Amino acid sequence: MQHSILDRIYIAFLAILIVSFGILIVFTSMMTRRSLIAEKTETLSNEASLIAQQTILGYLTGRYSEQDLVSLFDYYSSSLNADVWYVDEYGRVVATSQASQEENEEDGSERTKVQKKPELDIPYNIYQLAPDYNITTSHSEIGDFYGLYPQEMISVSMPVHVDILDGNRQITRTVSHGSIIILATASQINEQLRNIFSIVLIPCLVIIVIAFIFLAVVSRKVLTPVKRLSQVANEYSKGNLEVRTGITSQDEIGDLAESMEYMADELSKLEDYRRDFVSNISHDFRSPLTSIKGYVEAMKDGTIPPEKMDRYLDIVINETQRLTKLTQGLLDLNNLESYGPYLKLTEFDIIDVIKSTLNTFEIKGIERGVAIYLNNHAENTMVMADKTKIQQVIYNLIDNALKFTPEGKHIYVTVTEKEKEDKLQISVRDEGMGMDEEMQKKIFIRFYKGDPSRGKDKTGTGLGLAITKEIIKAHHEVITVESKVGEGTEFIFTLSRPHSEQIG
Repeated sequence: MQHSILDRIYIAFLAILIVSFGILIVFTSMMTRRSLIAEKTETLSNEASLIAQQTILGYLTGRYSEQDLVSLFDYYSSSLNADVWYVDEYGRVVATSQASQEENEEDGSERTKVQKKPELDIPYNIYQLAPDYNITTSHSEIGDFYGLYPQEMISVSMPVHVDILDGNRQITRTVSHGSIIILATASQINEQLRNIFSIVLIPCLVIIVIAFIFLAVVSRKVLTPVKRLSQVANEYSKGNLEVRTGITSQDEIGDLAESMEYMADELSKLEDYRRDFVSNISHDFRSPLTSIKGYVEAMKDGTIPPEKMDRYLDIVINETQRLTKLTQGLLDLNNLESYGPYLKLTEFDIIDVIKSTLNTFEIKGIERGVAIYLNNHAENTMVMADKTKIQQVIYNLIDNALKFTPEGKHIYVTVTEKEKEDKLQISVRDEGMGMDEEMQKKIFIRFYKGDPSRGKDKTGTGLGLAITKEIIKAHHEVITVESKVGEGTEFIFTLSRPHSEQIG
């Protein structure tokens, strides 16, 4: 049987309460019992001292006989609810309250005998009961008093000392005349403990009930949104990414709900990207394949005359080269994203690489009527990077700028220093149509083409900027884009200087 989180919380909470109250009860019982015994012992000690002064001195001076002591001890026994013994200095049990005592109670004219105490086999001498018993010092014990009593007893022994005076009433010596022993049952202590716990038990039960009510309220307040998150996650797993949690609390659960909704939005965008990816790659593969198929069929059935065949064969070759370029670009990008590019880091002058790349675009720039300028604002232009891949980055950025820069406009390649970070910043800025914010977010996605007509340059694959970002990312650098509609676009990336720490 599967238990809910709430059930587990209740069980854990109940176990904690039981263990906690159990420890509390045991500890409180021990401390309370110890305190009550100490209090009872002190009371019996005081009573023993009082009895010694009021009775034993009278016995020693001859005013009281042993029978008088028994009568007096019976009185004290009834008042204290305890047995009273007198043991002389030789250990002889001189007098005790009656071990088997009968009380007479009057109820109208009837006299009823009530048994108060069980019969006890009191020894003639205390040393017969306990050979090592000490009657010269005061002490207390808890137990069955050497097996004499059938229940637990609290015993207090108080020595009787008599001061001997000289003719001037000065104490010359103190003589020990035995000990007063008072024995009270511990059942009184146990009864007090039961009364205390009966008083404490009800508040404890009330506290437990209140605690469970509070726990139920808090748990449901916490677990209700958790259950909602579980339901929403289940919907997300089924592909229903439009469901919302509806949780707006400003706490950890609210943050989790917000993160889940953000994840769903991103997954939804990923699904859109997947559809666009399939659509784009289908289009980019279908177009050249359609051209190749059409020209080959025309040559086969004689529609294209032999004298024009070379021209159309060149077109077929160009289309196959386009397919090859597209396929290679996909493989390169997949390897970059899966494993990262293998970087061969070397020191080189970034200006030399930029100039070499600009030379490859000289003819194309003239054909399009676009001028490309290099602006260097750095004294030291040495960097530590993979020269071949950085050249590919610069090539892709300039090639992309040429596609969207109209005739008569300019492209600027600028190198500046970032002294605080000890890096060089390279930017490629055009004066083309520019991009809105939504287009800037998608510009580095594979197969995305900023031109709604899918690019003026039909040979483009839509992979150049995606590959560019992965190369810069592999160098542990960043590339950003800044653009305004109608004002042009600028791509900016950084490279570290040679003495900066690099990770290959």
